[in-house]
Amino acid sequence: LCISWMPTLERLCEELSPDRIHSDFRLWLTSEPTPKFPSYVLQNGIKMTLEPPKGMRANLIGSFTSMVTEKFLEETNRP
Repeated sequence: LCISWMPTLERLCEELSPDRIHSDFRLWLTSEPTPKFPSYVLQNGIKMTLEPPKGMRANLIGSFTSMVTEKFLEETNRP
């Protein structure tokens, strides 16, 4: 994520409302640690940390196939 885009991301996330979005909506973000990451997003999200495999493609495939299950998505009550 581009640091200059962080204020826009924060504004967009603040505008998310459960009554205005689809119940199956989920926002997935991957990021390197940075002090510029919006605190609102961090405080209102579910955070997962894992040691990534080498390469972005392998990292994303690993994230989705090993951690995301139907049960996880159904039990998550945040938009």
